[in-house]
Amino acid sequence: MILTAAAFGLLVGALLGLVGGGGSILAVPALVYGVGLPLAAAIPTSLVVVGASSAVAVLPRLRTGVNWRLALIIGAAGTATAYLGAAVNRLLDPKILLLAFAAIMVFAGIRMLMPSKTAGGSCALPGGGVHWRSCLPKAIATGAVVGFLTGLLGVGGGFLIVPALTLVLGLPMALTVGTSLVIIVINSAAGFAAHLADLQIDWAVTAAFAIAAMAASLAAGRIGTRIPDKTLKRGFAVLVLAIAAYVAIQALLS
Repeated sequence: MILTAAAFGLLVGALLGLVGGGGSILAVPALVYGVGLPLAAAIPTSLVVVGASSAVAVLPRLRTGVNWRLALIIGAAGTATAYLGAAVNRLLDPKILLLAFAAIMVFAGIRMLMPSKTAGGSCALPGGGVHWRSCLPKAIATGAVVGFLTGLLGVGGGFLIVPALTLVLGLPMALTVGTSLVIIVINSAAGFAAHLADLQIDWAVTAAFAIAAMAASLAAGRIGTRIPDKTLKRGFAVLVLAIAAYVAIQALLS
């Protein structure tokens, strides 16, 4: 289990380092179907792994920029709703959660295959400023939705944050990746705290997964700046859709 966890950790960390998200969309299925953990243990484990590897992955991105104010606003908005998501998680059947997870993965994969619009808007004015009167409500709403899904499904939210920052808030990709990673750290910490009341976790598996993911995220973060964004997005979208199909089939057959 530890060797398998470390192998999947390399993949999860590489995705986080390359595109600023997507690690958690793979971590939960990898822990459930690859490592063999029950869903109740896979969710908090994924939050630890994704949060730790995102904190490491943001280091190579500090020079390209992080919008710290937006990151803190979105992260704070998501902290409250993460507890609500965790409460709903305890009321639903694991099969329903996995099917919901697969549906969200399909949406994310299809959206990433669609052409991206030009960055801009109230949160990223042409001169580099922010029009907070119109940007702030969008940022709070984005944080609330992502935070709820973090608590509900055990995801750091990067696969939703990246398109939200670029399409809804209009941030350029150079700021999106670093800002997304900071938000993932905040959301993962809040989501993990929300699960402390009934925590089920194998710390040996978690440590192996997290250490491998952190090492891969640091290396991939440096490599990612040299790979075209379009290539990364398309490859990741195809991978997400394939995993969504696998998760859905396993949930229906289990």
